[in-house]
Amino acid sequence: MFISFEGIDFCGKSTQIKLLHQYLENRGNIVKIIREPGGTEISEQVRTILLSKKNNLMTLETEILLFSASRSQLVREKLRPYLDKGYYVISDRFHDSTTAYQGYGRGIPFDTVKHIHQISIGDTIPSITFLIDIPVDEAARRMGFISNTELDRIEVSKKTFFENVRNGYLEMARNEERFRVINGLLSIESIHEKIVTEIDNYEKGKI
Repeated sequence: MFISFEGIDFCGKSTQIKLLHQYLENRGNIVKIIREPGGTEISEQVRTILLSKKNNLMTLETEILLFSASRSQLVREKLRPYLDKGYYVISDRFHDSTTAYQGYGRGIPFDTVKHIHQISIGDTIPSITFLIDIPVDEAARRMGFISNTELDRIEVSKKTFFENVRNGYLEMARNEERFRVINGLLSIESIHEKIVTEIDNYEKGKI
């Protein structure tokens, strides 16, 4: 089963991924966690380039192509082989991040984004995508606990950018059945319980 987690920065994805990982392993499943961008030796090198604030002259075209190149390597080197072996794969971001950040956020035409997805991932689509949704003001509040030197090139973007990204995510969730929108303002425990319920129902064929 292929499960992805999405949301604007500081929504709490990483915490929920760790909890779901533990839950699935406790059931006896083999679970692999991957992250985007990154996940392979080549993809991690691309990640460094993408997130470095030294690269603030990076063009929109370069950005989307680098994200997708990293993803293409990850899909073929790790993700598809894991799924072929029957593993559960949890991805910290996947192609929906590119649609949200580079499409809705940066304004790259959606036909272009879709075409790049076809090349980079083909038909490798998550079974379920959890969108941990929080207001942009809450993300900014959480960001305030982190020094500016620790923030990456994407995280220091302006509020209007993140508003566009969040609205993009919510629009995608309305249009695609695989999305499950979770209120990221709930307690960590409540969010985890909702995620587990959705996974269990999916596996039982209830939804």
